[in-house]
Amino acid sequence: MTAYTNRKVVLNKRPQGEIADDDLVIREEPVRELKDGEVLLQTLWLSLDPYMRPRMNDSKGYMDPIEIGAPIVGESVGRVVESKSPNYAVGDVVTSYSGWQEYSIIPGDAPMVYKIKDQGVPLQAYLGVAGMPGRTGYCGLTYVGKPKAGETVVVSAASGPVGTVVGQTAKQLGCRVVGVAGGEKKCRYVVEELGFDACVDYKAGNLEADLKAACPDGIDVYFENVGGEVTRAVAKLLNVGSRVPVCGYVSAYNAEDASKVETPFHVFGAMGENKPEHRFFLVTEWQDQQQEITAHLAEQIASGRLKYSETVAEGLDNAVDAFKGMLKGRNFGKQLVHIAD
Repeated sequence: MTAYTNRKVVLNKRPQGEIADDDLVIREEPVRELKDGEVLLQTLWLSLDPYMRPRMNDSKGYMDPIEIGAPIVGESVGRVVESKSPNYAVGDVVTSYSGWQEYSIIPGDAPMVYKIKDQGVPLQAYLGVAGMPGRTGYCGLTYVGKPKAGETVVVSAASGPVGTVVGQTAKQLGCRVVGVAGGEKKCRYVVEELGFDACVDYKAGNLEADLKAACPDGIDVYFENVGGEVTRAVAKLLNVGSRVPVCGYVSAYNAEDASKVETPFHVFGAMGENKPEHRFFLVTEWQDQQQEITAHLAEQIASGRLKYSETVAEGLDNAVDAFKGMLKGRNFGKQLVHIAD
């Protein structure tokens, strides 16, 4: 065994609706010695993202469910602390899908592990607006939404890392951009700091009227993150020829019976001849452009053209509470867990 001890958050039981206290638990084990060709990573930052919740269920989706006893899935920034691979040196910093744990062992030729090239931005940004969420927003908007200058783009969960990139990218393309967010503070931030043209507070009780007032010419592109009442309100304002990239629908992720959830596909599919062009997408569709798009987003951050916010929980012990809070919208911007320096 090495001198390292690993702590990890594992799936103890599958949640029934909202996550209960004993569904996710912390376990501790010694880190074994490396085999030839392997690399030991110490986690520095852990990303918390909504997609992790459906993978805790025992149902086949676009990705396999997490196995009982396995660490919760997730992307991280880690530093190489030991290496028996010529591909990595001690001190290299990488992004990888290590999951919720303090140490991980990967093969030296593991896919979807990328060395971070210093572009003058904080390391944790490579888990947010310069990372998977940022690439998700950028690719979903540009390749699925295909906005044109002068069109109206609406994005839900506007203050989060995906919505942040969607809105600011759409503004750069010459669009009118309207966000939907929960609470006056988030809406004010989206307009005053991120530069959206308007932001509708779905918690204010006037969602349909406020959205219609913010979109006098209808909606041409809707970037779907939340589902539920926001989707239904948007559907009434979609223009002929509109496009809807479906990233997710977090409002339903804690449902006790996913088969009974009204999804965006039900809403848009019921619109008959007027239904928008809409599809679910995964950022991995553009995996061959990962480094190119990451470099572009990092450069935007470094130059000040791409702004963002983040909420940081300290230590693995606080990861579960931070995750539960994120699913209820309690975070502001990207939700991260700081593990080590």
